[in-house]
Amino acid sequence: MFFGFFAIMAALRGNYEDSAQAIVAAGVFDGLDGRVARAMNATSAFGKEYDSLADFLSFGIAPAVLIYLWALKPFDRVGWAAAFLYAVCGALRLARFNVQQHVIQDERVSKRYFQGLPIPAAATVVSAMILFYQAWGIPAEEGNTVGLWRWLPLFLTFVLGMLMVSTIRFRSMKDFHWHRQRPFLALVGVVIFIAVLTIQMASTLFLMSWAYLFSAIHSHREYRQLLAEGKEVEEDEVEDLTV
Repeated sequence: MFFGFFAIMAALRGNYEDSAQAIVAAGVFDGLDGRVARAMNATSAFGKEYDSLADFLSFGIAPAVLIYLWALKPFDRVGWAAAFLYAVCGALRLARFNVQQHVIQDERVSKRYFQGLPIPAAATVVSAMILFYQAWGIPAEEGNTVGLWRWLPLFLTFVLGMLMVSTIRFRSMKDFHWHRQRPFLALVGVVIFIAVLTIQMASTLFLMSWAYLFSAIHSHREYRQLLAEGKEVEEDEVEDLTV
């Protein structure tokens, strides 16, 4: 939540790069908080709700404010609507996820797939795009770009909002345990990733975020195939299963 609030304040001051980096930092801590809570046996219903509020601030409000001030403001009402749509869809995505977590009790329901684009991933795409523009000197600030580069932030904001509330399946990566089977190779992979990230963080995050977006083409097809084979259960049907 601190990094989300910092991102908003930095964006209001015109420090767009610092704001984007703060959102990325918030994403790192978002990936750790659940693991830390489980390791300390400190999970609770209050913690889950508070985590959702922190997510909405850091990955819903902060990216919307950032992208609007950075590139959408010159589009006037269209830019304002795009930023608002992103924030609202982020809130809906979190609310739907929370409801599903309450009703999912059947063990046949897979947690390997997210329904819709996770809001931290959407915020990472926004931040990575801004860092990429800044690193390569693309003049996107205040909408001064021309052609594709000028319209990409506006188009992407609308797309991310719709993806968050869609039924497209994205891999959650929760079933990947190869690091336990081959810990040495996992360690080498982490070191290589950190080295590449250090050399060119903006390009690495940009490519990784877009790769995750396009991975939905495969993951959704994979999910539908498993569903047809009876190996998966639609999350939308869980409420009927648990009545």
